[in-house]
Amino acid sequence: MTTPSAAATAWDRDRGRLLGIAYRMLGDFGLAEDVVSEVALEAWQAERSGTVDSWPAWLTTTCVRRSIDRLRHVAARREDYPGPWLPEPVATDRLPDEVAANRELLSITLLHLAEQLTPEARAAIVLHRAFGMTAPEIAPVIDRTPVAVRQLISRGERRLGIDRDGAAPQGGNPAVIERLMRAIESGEVGEVVALLSDDAVLWADGGGRMRSAMNPVFGAHRIARFFAGVIGKRRRADPAMTVEVAPVEVNGEAAISLRLADERDVISLELDSAGRIRGLRRISNPDKLARAL
Repeated sequence: MTTPSAAATAWDRDRGRLLGIAYRMLGDFGLAEDVVSEVALEAWQAERSGTVDSWPAWLTTTCVRRSIDRLRHVAARREDYPGPWLPEPVATDRLPDEVAANRELLSITLLHLAEQLTPEARAAIVLHRAFGMTAPEIAPVIDRTPVAVRQLISRGERRLGIDRDGAAPQGGNPAVIERLMRAIESGEVGEVVALLSDDAVLWADGGGRMRSAMNPVFGAHRIARFFAGVIGKRRRADPAMTVEVAPVEVNGEAAISLRLADERDVISLELDSAGRIRGLRRISNPDKLARAL
């Protein structure tokens, strides 16, 4: 029997952690898997050259740098995306144990908000918040000084609405989700409005594959009318169509699965401090739902 190399053993041991880094960096699980596979190849090449002192540190650094490279590569594509670009949701029970066990920075809300950060700031936030690394530990990974890393983390937390003491934007509350599901299913526009904050925003990602709002929808009444219009239009075209609404768990938090005939959506919620919905992220691009439903 062939004994696994040190590189292969280290990569296999840390694969789940590396996926957690890359997915939080990229918001796309398929791309994250590609990055982690590239890291495996580079680990094999590094072992042959004999240049690795610490495999965990080397794997982390290489994974972060390849994720940064990939983020820069896809940035232009996401800017030209048809409508809002939203992260790929993944059913919690399909996430590697190492990813699901620590749900920091894993929500659809935070993965979406993180798109406004530079790649280096995103890396610093991910390594600090999700993996407990200090600024001096992060500095050589992203080629910054510890002082610069602390600034990236502080500014990034403010941009993401994260409290330095640990509080992050609230995700799906089961009671709120249950009320919203009933309201959508029954077409009760007033009940939908009652659950939303006045300044609520809906982002809808159809990816050019499904008909969807090409721009964010602002305000409780407009969002309620949007859902009523989508369902009403489909029912007029097919009076026998049923609306199926069910709870799902993606990215470590409760969300909604909406099915209209052969179309499936995942809707992720963001709540304000009063428990009202201030953000809805509707993902209907079928290319992004394979790991969620």
